[in-house]
Amino acid sequence: MDEKYYLQISYAKNLSNRKERFFYRALEMLPGILSWSTIIAVIALSYLKPFWVAVFIIFFVFYWLAKAIYFSFHLRAGYRMMKKNQKINWQEQLEKLSYKNYSLPLKDWKEIYHLVVLPMHKEPIEIVQESLNALLKSKYPKEKLIVVLALEERAGDHSLNIARLIKNEFQNNFFEFLITIHPQNIAQEIPAKSANETWAARKAKEIIDQRKIPYQNIIFSSFDIDTMIYPQYFGCLTYRYLTTENPVRKSFQPIPLFLNNIWQAPAISRVFSFSTSFWHVTNQEREEKLITFSSHSMSFQALLDVGFKKTDVVSDDSRIFWQCFLKYDGDYKVVPLYYPLSMDANVGSNILKTAVSIYKQQKRWAYGAGDIAYFLFGFTKNKKIALRKKISLSWELIEGHWSWACSSILLFLLGWLPTTLGGHRFSQTLIGYNLPRIISKVLTIAMIGIITSAYYAFYILPPKPKKRRFNALLIFLEWIFLPLTMFFFTSLPALDAQTRWLLGKYMPFWVTPKSRKISKIATQDGQSP
Repeated sequence: MDEKYYLQISYAKNLSNRKERFFYRALEMLPGILSWSTIIAVIALSYLKPFWVAVFIIFFVFYWLAKAIYFSFHLRAGYRMMKKNQKINWQEQLEKLSYKNYSLPLKDWKEIYHLVVLPMHKEPIEIVQESLNALLKSKYPKEKLIVVLALEERAGDHSLNIARLIKNEFQNNFFEFLITIHPQNIAQEIPAKSANETWAARKAKEIIDQRKIPYQNIIFSSFDIDTMIYPQYFGCLTYRYLTTENPVRKSFQPIPLFLNNIWQAPAISRVFSFSTSFWHVTNQEREEKLITFSSHSMSFQALLDVGFKKTDVVSDDSRIFWQCFLKYDGDYKVVPLYYPLSMDANVGSNILKTAVSIYKQQKRWAYGAGDIAYFLFGFTKNKKIALRKKISLSWELIEGHWSWACSSILLFLLGWLPTTLGGHRFSQTLIGYNLPRIISKVLTIAMIGIITSAYYAFYILPPKPKKRRFNALLIFLEWIFLPLTMFFFTSLPALDAQTRWLLGKYMPFWVTPKSRKISKIATQDGQSP
């Protein structure tokens, strides 16, 4: 068996060894066990031991408050760095950069090529055009861009017709422009973005080999079809790639801002779009904990070294990080770019469909809890990875997914559960009497974090379209409903996803529907992407 066979394992059922399969299955169940045990224990102990639960509640809300304050500081710092990087002329910085400062044996930064894969399913032609127009408006030399429009055979002729129209419009603007069609029903694959993207990357490799371009000179960017880059994105990315030590063993994470259609989004979608965007601004400040998410970039050499993305996983954007981390024995990390790109807010044809779409998208993201089994199993097999790294990353991911599923539920339940189930006797005790007041005061203080987020929301908003009237106060007040929406659209879908892992009911990939009325979208540096 291959020394690193565990890199190819996606599910417990993939393992032939009975003991290993049982162990991997237990790891798949771990996130659901932790979350459900917490919720059940809190409810049961609120009746049996209300005093214990009350003490736990007080510690938990202060812990949650400390995290809220901690993330608020990181949000502020990350936002400032993002604005600073948007003002830099990265093409000018590349011209000034001496080849002696390159991390690779190159003579000119123009030896770097960018492979951009855009997986497409059934999106409207306008969305595809806008993403390609953003590439076209990039300040980076277009003759250094290899663009692949990756179609699915299962999407039918309509998508193929759109792709042909797009190719006719854009093919002469880039170094190479490819259309690939990912066949359906390939063994050991699931109908997912990762399978489509891997097919496209393999086809692009054929062109790269014909052109004899060194793999380490190619930066692979995995973008969603609605991803619109800002004009200096490739300049910033190339600069960081050339000046970062051993860039082949790095991924490069921009800040996804879900703003393309923000003015068309209903209130619930706007709040989630802002909160998700701010979460990723915050994460740029936590480089040692950073893991790839959604649209990101990496060395094409690294992608080849791990045998491309796994074609049977839902959460491929985070899984590719763990593939590389295990392949390189822990010598792999994510570099924050502190530079944004823009994506779509989740918008359906009506409010109900928007709510359902948000829930399903959150569940798909939370399904990344399956990475826990993958890297923990890999950690037990790979003895070369430092124990400190194993413990740090394990805690970060396990606690993160537990918090994702449980925090909002606990905050919703804990204020009244012990006093209700604990009976009259407990409610008359000192701690029982003061518990609701303590929680109320702590949560009131925590509102500072919500106010901070609402404040920055106004600064990242794109220019308001003409003939649209929005009350600034109304947009600010929407944030008041964040705790309630987090309960229904964050904790519950996360718990749903973890329960599927717990029961072995593996989830298929769900494609987020795209709905956008096309209008001129301006970036925060005053230029159209």
